[in-house]
Amino acid sequence: MADLQQEKTEEFNDRLLSLSLARVSEAAALATADHIGRGDEDAADTAAACAMQHVLGGMNIDGHIAIGEGDELDTDTLFVGQKLGTGEGPSVDIALMPLEGRTLAAKDMPNALSVVAIGPRDSMLRVPPIYMDKLAIGPGYPDGLLSLEMTPSERIAAVAGFRNCAPEELTVCVLDRPRHEALITEIRETGARVRLISDGDVSGVMACAEPARTGIDLYMGLGGAPEGVLAAAALKCLGGQMQGRLVVRNSDEAARARHAGISDTAVIWSLDEMIRDDVVFAATGITDSALVKGIRRDDVHISTETLLLRSKTGSVRRQNCRRFRRKS
Repeated sequence: MADLQQEKTEEFNDRLLSLSLARVSEAAALATADHIGRGDEDAADTAAACAMQHVLGGMNIDGHIAIGEGDELDTDTLFVGQKLGTGEGPSVDIALMPLEGRTLAAKDMPNALSVVAIGPRDSMLRVPPIYMDKLAIGPGYPDGLLSLEMTPSERIAAVAGFRNCAPEELTVCVLDRPRHEALITEIRETGARVRLISDGDVSGVMACAEPARTGIDLYMGLGGAPEGVLAAAALKCLGGQMQGRLVVRNSDEAARARHAGISDTAVIWSLDEMIRDDVVFAATGITDSALVKGIRRDDVHISTETLLLRSKTGSVRRQNCRRFRRKS
């Protein structure tokens, strides 16, 4: 059995899989097109999930969902542990979010994406659907510069000191939530700016990797743990550092952590502990963001832009796809 597993792991061809993976996120994004701005989050999410499941089901992989739409008891589409693919290819972990930013898509606001990542089997951290405290920066910094054990002020001072700049020149991305009121206050007291986002912390973490494009230097705060692992997959490809630690608020969440195989919820995971091997990541824009363009339509065509990333080479590709619009 071990030899068979090793053989399947060695079959993981990230370059070939990346081309197929782009079709997965594209399909999910396109499925939301008619739902953008119509106010129905559930309809948009369901359309994206069904489209993503269909395309993944046709890939030549022995796929296992590590990060999905929820547990099997919560959903019958793209649940954690679900097997996808033809079963003929390499054994892989899949992390996905068919629609990151449900509210953003429903309101036609920026930063809605469809995201999916694939890595060798058992290479992705399994986490429950609870909060994770996250800290991320882009490439070019020394290892260990920042830690979740530092205060927000200490983190900003460390980055400013390394860059030989004033805190006023830094911008920190934070989810706009009541739980972050104290965090936001402390960041602003250092002189740094705060970029508040209403949703989409995967894209928020990714934005740290390209500060010249996005204007974001750090990401801090609590968001979904599954989104944290997906963000780690993207940052492993783009370059940068990230740490995550589960936030358990009650006995039910503690039980969910144990069910996911996590006994010590105080552990701080690094990026390489959340994503333990090479990974391929695809993100297709649904609405515009600083990272990728959203869906475009004219009388004849519908177009998408996909960010296609590989950790092995650090390659970043932007793939544009145009196809005929379906006639109603």
